[in-house]
Amino acid sequence: MADYAQLKDVLQYIQQEWEFMTDDDCIPVQVALQLMDSSSLGRAHQFDQFQQTHKQLQRALRAIVNEHHQGFNSSIGTFHKIQSSIQNSQNRVRALKDSLVHAKSSLSTTNPELKGLAHSSQNYDEMLQLLGYIEQLQLVPEKLEARISEKRFLSAIDVLHEALRIIRRSELEDIGALTELRVYLSNQETSLTDILIEELHNHLYLKSPYCQDRWKSVAQDQPNVLGSDGSKASPVIATEKPIYLFLEKLNTVFPMTDDASRNPEADTFYYIQLLVESLSKMGRLDIAVDSIEQRLPVELFRVVDKTNDEVDRRHPTTMRRELHHARRKVAEDFDHNEVQSKIVYDLLSTLYSKFEAIAEGHRVLHDVIQGILKREGVRNAGSLTGGFKELWKLYQSEMRSLLHDYLATDADVARRSSPGQTNGVGGFQRNQRDKFKKVFKFSDLDNKSAELASEQEDLDFILKSSVPGLVSNSRRSATMVTNNRSNHYDGSATGHKLLIEPSVFNMGLLLPPSLSFIQRLKGIVPPGSDIVISTLTAFLDDFLVNVFHPQLDETLADLSAQTFIELDAFQEDPKWTAVARKPIFKGTSAFFSVIAMFCKMLDTIPQDQAFSQLIITHMETYHEKCFGWYKSLVIRAQSQSQGVMLKAAAAFAESGELHDTMMKLLTAENGERQNLLNKVFPSKQFAIALELTHSRKLVF
Repeated sequence: MADYAQLKDVLQYIQQEWEFMTDDDCIPVQVALQLMDSSSLGRAHQFDQFQQTHKQLQRALRAIVNEHHQGFNSSIGTFHKIQSSIQNSQNRVRALKDSLVHAKSSLSTTNPELKGLAHSSQNYDEMLQLLGYIEQLQLVPEKLEARISEKRFLSAIDVLHEALRIIRRSELEDIGALTELRVYLSNQETSLTDILIEELHNHLYLKSPYCQDRWKSVAQDQPNVLGSDGSKASPVIATEKPIYLFLEKLNTVFPMTDDASRNPEADTFYYIQLLVESLSKMGRLDIAVDSIEQRLPVELFRVVDKTNDEVDRRHPTTMRRELHHARRKVAEDFDHNEVQSKIVYDLLSTLYSKFEAIAEGHRVLHDVIQGILKREGVRNAGSLTGGFKELWKLYQSEMRSLLHDYLATDADVARRSSPGQTNGVGGFQRNQRDKFKKVFKFSDLDNKSAELASEQEDLDFILKSSVPGLVSNSRRSATMVTNNRSNHYDGSATGHKLLIEPSVFNMGLLLPPSLSFIQRLKGIVPPGSDIVISTLTAFLDDFLVNVFHPQLDETLADLSAQTFIELDAFQEDPKWTAVARKPIFKGTSAFFSVIAMFCKMLDTIPQDQAFSQLIITHMETYHEKCFGWYKSLVIRAQSQSQGVMLKAAAAFAESGELHDTMMKLLTAENGERQNLLNKVFPSKQFAIALELTHSRKLVF
């Protein structure tokens, strides 16, 4: 450390006194001449100091060298090794340069063999790539069928699109062995689209077993009957319904992906979304929407027909037939007994529950399509989101047809007429042909015939071979529905079997469930569907005014006419005590039953002054008929110059004391009437009659 300190002092002294010698432009000879110059300009007087400084520097360096001489010796050897390595590297670089020059000259020389090897290597690479593509394509059918069977349609579409992209490459077009696979994949694209559309219809129209609980839960939540005040039972809270929970969580911002951990069909709304997303991914969404719109009337007809058959099986026909034969009187003919009410309620609750479930499926379909179009930036796509409006139009048509079928028609009135009744023609009148009865049906085929079975097997084989995976139960179910429908046709304008006898008084059973269904439907109508919620019941109002009211008026007129055209209409009803305090006519009893049944029916439909006016009108008509019968009974056949002449008994009882006496007898109670008849009236009535006889000329 002392050596370093000494060296440091020397260097510091040099910096102070001899700093100019440390510069790069210092000339040693010039400094030496200055040290030898003894003039005033020279540095001879500093020569001793210079020598002393030189000696101190030498001593300091010598001390450092003595202390570190071993390290210096080692560094000298290392320097030689480094120098030797550098020389070797230079020699190798020169050799490598010579090699590169030689290689350059060799490569610049044309070699046919190398060129052929390069082409062969490239061909082999392409062949290996093609073989890889072929092996990948060979696995596609198995993968595709597995994905479809597992309902993983999004993955199946990815597999199909990747296979189509590969097989449509230009280098694979000339490979003849891939022709069948190319046809298969092309057919599978159409087949998968048809499968998706068919699956979508299965869940939209409740064909899948997974949809049964959905509409059955809706049917259980419906109120059974109306209360005494016309109020309905409390419906299920809308927010608790599965459709609202699904729509609340619906997110179409990002494309949907397959979830292999769940069964997609277990949640029918999720499955509908999956199918729509799959169709959108295939670019076939417009085809699916067109198919739904075209098949909508047929599918709804099948739903109604199937529901009709289900209700028909639950209520034996023999029970209804016995009920029909048991009806004899006019009032009984229109009385809604318990069996008839159960049948209608079962039909409407089941049918409207299915309609509501179908509407929920179409609401999900509408919202999912709208979300996909918004995500993809598609504008002016009203043709893809207008399906719910078409559904509502068909619902109106089906409900209107249902009301038409179960209300009385002219043909029904004719059939209800008793065979024993005669008119001007009597027994020689021809029976009217039933215009609704089918003479023949193309669907009446023998399904068990060997020829038909052979043709069916050939057709199924062609479909399975040309479009694998497409053949489903839709065709077979359609055939079964057609056959069942042909077997159950029963006079209905729409082709559905009538479960109860048509009558205008069935409106009391038909209208309340219809209104309840429309109220529930208001919560399902999607916003922006061009359907005004407040006008959903407008078609029913129009039906009541333009169809039901005239039909009811006509029916009431026919029933009222029957109450006074019967031969015994103005004879005393033997059972008058059950309906009145005084003896009444049979026709009056029947007319009262008709009016009572009419009022009972009015309690179940919306109030309208026009219906109340019908009661007044027909009561006035009946009064006029009764008054006319009375006039024809008491007026003389021959008229005289004095005017209309009454028969003697009518003239005596029309006014005066005899009239007052008869009114007392009429208004008296049972016991008082008997006393009047036994004690007072015989002698008094005889005296009055004798006095009138003497005072007036009797003409018979």
